Amino acid sequence: MSHANAKDPWQEMLKRFNEAARRLSLDENVWKILSEPDLELKVSVPVVMDNGKVEVFTGYRVQHSRAMGPCKGGIRYDINVNLAEVKALAAWMTWKCSVVNLPFGGGKGGVIVDPSKLSMRELEMLTRRYTAAIADIIGPDRDVPAPDVGTNDKVMAWVLDTYSMRKGENCSAVVTGKPLLLGGSRGRADATGRGVFDILQHAANRFRVDLRSARVVVQGFGNVGATSARYFHEAGIKVVGISDVRGAVYNANGIDITKLREWVAKNKFVVGYPDAQAIDPKDLLTLPCDVLVPAAVENQITEENAGKIQAKLIIEGANGPTTDEADKILEAKGVQVVPDILANAGGVTVSYFEWVQDRMGFFWPEAEVNQRLDEVMHRSFQEVADMAAKNKTSLRIGAYMLSVDRVAQVYKLRGIYA
Repeated sequence: MSHANAKDPWQEMLKRFNEAARRLSLDENVWKILSEPDLELKVSVPVVMDNGKVEVFTGYRVQHSRAMGPCKGGIRYDINVNLAEVKALAAWMTWKCSVVNLPFGGGKGGVIVDPSKLSMRELEMLTRRYTAAIADIIGPDRDVPAPDVGTNDKVMAWVLDTYSMRKGENCSAVVTGKPLLLGGSRGRADATGRGVFDILQHAANRFRVDLRSARVVVQGFGNVGATSARYFHEAGIKVVGISDVRGAVYNANGIDITKLREWVAKNKFVVGYPDAQAIDPKDLLTLPCDVLVPAAVENQITEENAGKIQAKLIIEGANGPTTDEADKILEAKGVQVVPDILANAGGVTVSYFEWVQDRMGFFWPEAEVNQRLDEVMHRSFQEVADMAAKNKTSLRIGAYMLSVDRVAQVYKLRGIYA
């Protein structure tokens, strides 16, 4: 699932944005503003390693748009992090927050590092130094980070503590996706996967895919992929293929996701799972199935494999998994693609709930969080599908049109500061 030599994700994002802007007859001044990030920060992150030597890592924080509210977006620790990727992810967060109508703009951060090669102490030192380097541009009313690839609730706890110590006060709303004891929200860990499941149900109903007999393939078995697969399995939906960073497994009769999760908990990867056959991960996306859920990294569905995809419905659990050229091929085949900025927006939606709860100092039971999430995903899917139908375009361009139009309206109302 490597994407190191893939297409420039920023340019891929711009292609969709420009198409939506053209169809909206977007004001050319707003078009120019939204074609560039508000702020790009590159920082050096020196860390004293366990061997006593200093390593200097490169980090980024990009704020694409602050028009709708504080920026919102994760922090990614990955060896393939680069500025174009972080810029694209920040822009996707702008559109994602807007498409589900949250009062946030889009931001994203990343550090070029393989976190699996760091000790826990080194990881903490890296996080604290990176947080100190970006501290002047983040905050509850400025930019609110969250976990992403290579980071988790523990990393968010270090960000929260470092930022709070610098400010001399407890600032629980500076990050989301943190532990419950530090002001995290119930339901946050499952939110993205639950949102994918919500969207699958609505899309299947609209496009007449019978989930009782459907076969689902999930690429990626991290938080999003594993949680989505668990929801599918619990609902009686057959998952026939799963992959992770080490390999892929397939069983035409369905994979018991509960047993697979137990296997991965003991063995770390899906490789070797005894109740399914091992297959080449490259073949996973083109397996015979009705629903495909790419939930790994960007640029996985390309012009090279799009023509071989057999799914009728694709639900994008990952950010940017489908290139623009692949979109055209899939659209010509009649494949319905529910885009990332809608399909995986469950995570940022519950992050918004967490931010609200932190600022109120009052926390909701998980059932209430889930109910509110389900309502947001249902409403947003209907709005996107209606926009796409009205303009006779794909769900992706419909989602972009809805999102870009909302941000543009905010610019018209606020004006441009001079």
